[in-house]
Amino acid sequence: MQAMIPVPPQTSAIRTALLGLIGLAAAMGIGRFGFTPLLPLMQQQFGLSVRHGGYLASANYVGYLLGALACYGIDPRPRPSMRFGLLAVAASTFAMGLTHSFVAWMLLRAIAGIASAFVLVGISAWALGSLAAQGRSAWAGFIFAGVGLGICVAGLLALNMGAAGLAVSTMWLALGALATIILAVGWRSFGEAHEPGFGMTTDATGWSSFDADAWRLIACYGGFGFGYIIPATFLPALARRIVDDPAVFGWTWPVFGVAAAISAVLAATVLRKVAPRKLWAATQGTMAFGVLLPAIHASLTTLIVSAVCVGGTFLIMTMAAMQAARQLAVASVPRLMSAMAAAFATGQLVGPLTVGAAASVEEALRLPSLLASAVLFATAVALWPPRNTGGSISTKDTS
Repeated sequence: MQAMIPVPPQTSAIRTALLGLIGLAAAMGIGRFGFTPLLPLMQQQFGLSVRHGGYLASANYVGYLLGALACYGIDPRPRPSMRFGLLAVAASTFAMGLTHSFVAWMLLRAIAGIASAFVLVGISAWALGSLAAQGRSAWAGFIFAGVGLGICVAGLLALNMGAAGLAVSTMWLALGALATIILAVGWRSFGEAHEPGFGMTTDATGWSSFDADAWRLIACYGGFGFGYIIPATFLPALARRIVDDPAVFGWTWPVFGVAAAISAVLAATVLRKVAPRKLWAATQGTMAFGVLLPAIHASLTTLIVSAVCVGGTFLIMTMAAMQAARQLAVASVPRLMSAMAAAFATGQLVGPLTVGAAASVEEALRLPSLLASAVLFATAVALWPPRNTGGSISTKDTS
């Protein structure tokens, strides 16, 4: 029987939410998605092709997959996961600005992917468990808003530095320095995180312990990973193809991040009584529309709408999926989260590899976007109608 381990009294709900927010801002907003607004500038300064940009993105996703599988296998403690995961994110991001070697870039992006997986699984399981124990499950949205905040800050940094004509290397150094500052601010507090695992016992740990419903969550989360990754990787690059001015195409990524942050807060407030899988299915359908739109007609208007639809749903889906995992009484919750993260990583790894070598970005992305949209629609249908697994996302955890 799974049992919650008491949360240390010094870890208040507010403090937990803030730590989770800044941790995910660095690990995901910078470690995972800092590359996206810099890709069009790397194309501009280094002649990087769309296909080679896809390879760099996939290197990060391979790392994320390896990190998720490692989390599943070793069930790491939160202190080293958060501390040293963020340290690796900061170091690998900073090092991107110290070399122009494509092979080195591939390796560094893979390291950042591994580290971000540890931080995401660690913060998700630890912080959600801590908030649930204090009757603050609805605050999960503020934690996941950190991803959108990190995306927005990285996008604005790239926008302003790109408009000023600064080198991409300088931008990577700036992002690495920002991640280092976040690490320094949170280092001591992350060290006070609850130590014996992610806040739950792990009496059933094998893949065979997952029932059909758990496998449905795993498969649908994998479809989510495949579906969202095309715009999450190439949206600014596609915008640059339409308007070759960093002060214009650079706005697509900050819009994506703002939409993500706002949506996460809305999920924690306005949408807090909606059942997780119902919310997940509805937002996945919205994302499918956002992915489809630029494939039908690429313009600045459709790209902004796409940024809002995709950016405004992917964090809600992430949060709802993690809450659905917590409400499903199977095996160890951290291991189910890790299995879902591994499926997600597999999906987003395959996504950029579907991008061809067409002469234009639009042609290279059209068929992959149509396929991604179809997958998102299909998995949304698979999730709907959800089985009653514990009510709304604000329901206190009893698993």
